[in-house]
Amino acid sequence: MHLVPADRAGHRTIDGHRVCEAIAAIGDTAHVRSCADRFALLADPGRLALLLALHRTGPLAVTDLAVATGMRDPAVSQALRLLRTAGAVAGEKEGRVVRYRLVDAALRPLLDQCASDAPVIHGPSAARPADYPGRFAKTTAGSS
Repeated sequence: MHLVPADRAGHRTIDGHRVCEAIAAIGDTAHVRSCADRFALLADPGRLALLLALHRTGPLAVTDLAVATGMRDPAVSQALRLLRTAGAVAGEKEGRVVRYRLVDAALRPLLDQCASDAPVIHGPSAARPADYPGRFAKTTAGSS
């Protein structure tokens, strides 16, 4: 049990070699935290919808993202602020318009997986965050 940290060395184990394999599989705790933070960005349906839109279409302005996702402009701005702070998106100003784009390359394969699992629906019946009031109530209350 050569990988067990000193503070846990006295704990009883059943399969010591598997404990070492598990510790090796977990890896660096800072990396685990970084991955957990990245998944937390995707855990909110509104943020995920924004990231999927930016991933598939490229740079979009707040108002366009609001229309695409069914969210209100302030909710989109708030979510983009968080995504920008996390380093997931960046805004590029063109005159008075700021267009946001996905910049975190590590999110791309995760978003590809989400996009490949989603059915493609076109037209007025296309699902959007506003269609799920229980999940999006905080970010889309009163949106049309």
